[in-house]
Amino acid sequence: MELGLKGKIALVTGSSRGIGRGIALAFSDEGCDLLLTGRDKQALEEVAQSIRAKGRTAVVHPLDLRAPSAPAALVETARRELGGLDILVNNAGTTKRGDFFALTDADWEEGYALKFFAHMRLARAAWPLLKERRGSLIAIAGTSGRKPDKSFTIGSSVNAAVAAFTKCLADLGKEDGVQVNCIHPSLVETERQWRRIRGEIERTGEPEAKVRERFCQETGIIRFGKVEDVADLATFIVSSRGTWLTGATIDLDGGEIPVL
Repeated sequence: MELGLKGKIALVTGSSRGIGRGIALAFSDEGCDLLLTGRDKQALEEVAQSIRAKGRTAVVHPLDLRAPSAPAALVETARRELGGLDILVNNAGTTKRGDFFALTDADWEEGYALKFFAHMRLARAAWPLLKERRGSLIAIAGTSGRKPDKSFTIGSSVNAAVAAFTKCLADLGKEDGVQVNCIHPSLVETERQWRRIRGEIERTGEPEAKVRERFCQETGIIRFGKVEDVADLATFIVSSRGTWLTGATIDLDGGEIPVL
């Protein structure tokens, strides 16, 4: 199926591993050139090598998106080294779990700094380039924004804020010709998820298979998601086949969300 992505330029944040890495590789499979960013330079270079092996361009710009100056630096790199920007995927961000009363102000500030303020600042900085090319923006949030959890107060709040902000941008995008959508993944097989599983194995002494099964049952999903599940959806959204999809928040959740 021709998706119309050959020669498009995409910036994917948090692209050194996990969902961001999967999206970057999926885009390159369809002919996109990539600007990769994250804090692990070596991991980013490994992703870039995989992309270059396919004959596509990959530019690496490692930085910490919590820095207010980082978004402008990334956008300038896209303009200078790649000639513009067609697709922005705001994926970077992690938030701390735990007892609400044990979480500190610094924990809350950290969660919002990377997964909300970084998204907001980068969207603002990249918007002129996206508008110029009638491009696409995807925010990766999480199902806790739809089904809040008392043990995940920071993540639940941040993901809901990301979804609301993305909906606002989608209205602006209708005026400026920029497609904007949000994806809420449920539990996905990433290193971060594996750390949770490993921690539970150590805490309970249960075998890995039992811990995984219990996580799925407690969450209400048929299986853990794969990075490729999220990457395939993101690729469709920004393709020529997905142009009517705008302002949507899609629960990619294996059946987790129980409401309409």
